Amino acid sequence: MVTPHTALIYTMVLMSAADGDMSDAELATIGEIVGTWPAFKGVDMNQLTTDAEACAGMLGADDGLEAVLDTIAGALNDRLRETAYALACDVAAADLEADQEELRLLEYIRNKLNLDRLVAAAIERAARARHATI
Repeated sequence: MVTPHTALIYTMVLMSAADGDMSDAELATIGEIVGTWPAFKGVDMNQLTTDAEACAGMLGADDGLEAVLDTIAGALNDRLRETAYALACDVAAADLEADQEELRLLEYIRNKLNLDRLVAAAIERAARARHATI
């Protein structure tokens, strides 16, 4: 069992790795989120590296995706499941376009976390608005 902080970090790492390329924009977004979002208050930034490596190790195993998602879902209460989805959406939007792999993973995360479709749509729309450019 992992902590809720670790589960949220796993969510971001998972989303960043979805297309096989953890972009600089995605990594910067993850660092910024851990440094600024209230959900991560008091988290040591060194934990980010440790948790990211642990998540990558889990993903490399057979059924790694399922294991990581089960770990995330098991560590989060309903309120934090919405936060996890918001994090995933922000990481997906960080490089200003979401490819098919990322969109499929968002759907998989949404289903695994049992999020209401309207709630998920609102979170997705908010991420799109936050990452819009002029």
